[in-house]
Amino acid sequence: MGMNRRDFLKVSAGTSGSLVLSLSLPGCAGIQTGYQAESGEWKPDAWLELTKNDEIWFTLARVEMGQGTYTGLTTLIAEELEVRPDAITPRFAPVAPEYRNPLYKLQLTGGSTSIATSWEPLRTAGASARQMLVMAAARVWKVDSAECSAREGRVLHPNGIDSMGYGQLVELASKEVIRGNVALKPRSDWKYIGKQAGRLDARAKSTGTAEYGIDVHVPGMVYAVVSRSPRHGGRAKAFNGDEVRAMQGVLDVFRIERGVAVVADKYWRARKAQNALQVEWDFSEALSLSTSDVFDSYRAAADEDPGKSERSEGNFDNAAGNAAALVKAEYAQPYLAHATLEPMNATAWYRGDSAEVWAPTQAPDLGRIAVARATDLSPDDVTINTTFLGGGFGRRLTQDFIEEAAAVSFRMNQPVKVIWSREEDTRHDLYRPAMLHRMTASMEGGQLTGWHHQIVGPQILTWYVRNAAPAQYPWAPKFLYDTLGKVGLMAEGIATPKDMSAIEGAIEYPYGVENVDIRHTHTDPGVPITWWRSVGYSHNGFAVETFMDELAYEAGDDPYRFRRKLLADEPRHLAVLDRAARLADWEEPVPKGRARGIALFRSFGTYVAQVVEAGIENGAIRVFRVSSAVDCGEVVNPRVVEDQIEGGILFGLTAALYGEIHFDNGEVRESNFHDYQLMRQYERPEVTVDIVDSRELPTGVGEPGVPPVIPALGNALFALTGKRQRSLPLRADA
Repeated sequence: MGMNRRDFLKVSAGTSGSLVLSLSLPGCAGIQTGYQAESGEWKPDAWLELTKNDEIWFTLARVEMGQGTYTGLTTLIAEELEVRPDAITPRFAPVAPEYRNPLYKLQLTGGSTSIATSWEPLRTAGASARQMLVMAAARVWKVDSAECSAREGRVLHPNGIDSMGYGQLVELASKEVIRGNVALKPRSDWKYIGKQAGRLDARAKSTGTAEYGIDVHVPGMVYAVVSRSPRHGGRAKAFNGDEVRAMQGVLDVFRIERGVAVVADKYWRARKAQNALQVEWDFSEALSLSTSDVFDSYRAAADEDPGKSERSEGNFDNAAGNAAALVKAEYAQPYLAHATLEPMNATAWYRGDSAEVWAPTQAPDLGRIAVARATDLSPDDVTINTTFLGGGFGRRLTQDFIEEAAAVSFRMNQPVKVIWSREEDTRHDLYRPAMLHRMTASMEGGQLTGWHHQIVGPQILTWYVRNAAPAQYPWAPKFLYDTLGKVGLMAEGIATPKDMSAIEGAIEYPYGVENVDIRHTHTDPGVPITWWRSVGYSHNGFAVETFMDELAYEAGDDPYRFRRKLLADEPRHLAVLDRAARLADWEEPVPKGRARGIALFRSFGTYVAQVVEAGIENGAIRVFRVSSAVDCGEVVNPRVVEDQIEGGILFGLTAALYGEIHFDNGEVRESNFHDYQLMRQYERPEVTVDIVDSRELPTGVGEPGVPPVIPALGNALFALTGKRQRSLPLRADA
């Protein structure tokens, strides 16, 4: 962990005599936020608090957007503390530097890292609290603490009869000191980790008591909707404000940075007034391209620039020159929307000298920067209250919805809730970037001897750094915000991490090939983009695993066995590949009118192989069965793993079958679920998830289910029809 126990954990008594453990989480704030010996200062980034009333509070540094952090992280503490997970009440963390993810130097949730970064620290916190409670009870009883034990929130006397509840002991326990490292429970003694269990937030979500951003109500609140330019970069020149202000319930109509805001006493009155609003737009600096223009520009860029080398082994040019055969293919993937079921929304209350925001955000410290940009406040004057998120998928890492709410509240000087319609959510999203892939492989005697992959498209950090860089330096004056963003990009790898969004998954190519050349040609057509569930792994997975399938057929080999031969030095890849093939009965014939496709991919440290069984019915692609094998290291809650992998599969199948955002002269064609379709319940395939019983450290599962399922479906359709599809979405009549 890179720190000693004193740096990791500090114990204190709360104001009411509670036992408070402050701990530093690697992967949250890092070493620099721990105990500073020189100054005696402690800056914790998580709190575990036990009160006299037998309450147990856990401050959750990562948001809950359906991925299971609320349950998983709490389970780690409960296991070592010897209480049921539902005896602990999580609460979302406030904005503070101590909660930052050191990878980005930002307080955000993403990258499927929550469990992985908290695995040992949270267990150590629970074990430390348990040990101190046992020591306190032993002191009361005047017995050896080694003879005492803890179970279900109580410390048991060696006589097996007497016991004391944790609440009775917390004040005494806060004065205990542990010498040396606390022992964690052996795997054989685990009661909760690795066991099937329901989610701790299930009751609140199913009864409507869980508060999402769209549920927030503040006394005196009014409602706002925003008419935004139909083309990115457009500006409002004029609008019929007087006419709209005269409508019932309308409080004001005015221009903000992103368009024209309509404020009313009720939401539907604001919407009705918006329908009457007529805006004249200035498109002189607006986006004007169409989808075909994007890919034309990508191909031109690929022709002109071979790209920056991201991985080079052996000599691909020599391998290609000496090859008996060269296989080439080009793959194209469209822009994709996030389509979160809870549309963007935020409630802001500007109070003159401060502001408070309630929002479903993945990055609350960036939310403070968004408020500062839209008001006369500094980030320190802003409080962000994070709610449950009705889906995130990376969309809620960008804080445009908070910035709008702050701008309107700043003008109105009262609490305002801004809600986006589904159409606004689709047409003003920040999209998964469209990407182009050019692949070349050299083959000799049916063997793969060389691999060349040219990735063409933009990088996401270019679009994200606008508020991300200022959030790293919240003390900076606002006039420096844009400068900080530019400096952050210029100092990639120093001030900001290397942007892996275009190349991740491609550079980790696992197959045993001597000559590898992987390159990225950067080109950006100006369409707003951000992270999307599984990010670069999603488009690289499609290109890599579809091309591998093409090479298997070129070699006259079975796609499963062809991959298997090239994974001799990758035991974890090989294990999930074999398990998925067995699970899907790969060697057995499929029912008439169906075929199987296989793919595997490692993303966010998790190995996933999937077999898709599909066919074409009534002129439409039908997915019947998906068999998935997963190695995510130690598993905290198998049910959550299964749910997340299945959710990723359905998310990926939706993209494979329907996902496509079109631009016509700069305007987005799609608007709602009728033309940006999600997979329906009746289309849901049978999904089986096989989890490897692993002793490796845990990795993430929120995103790794997405990348392999898209190429696996495409490979199944090729096996069925003999026609290879190299662009998405996949089509029954291709």
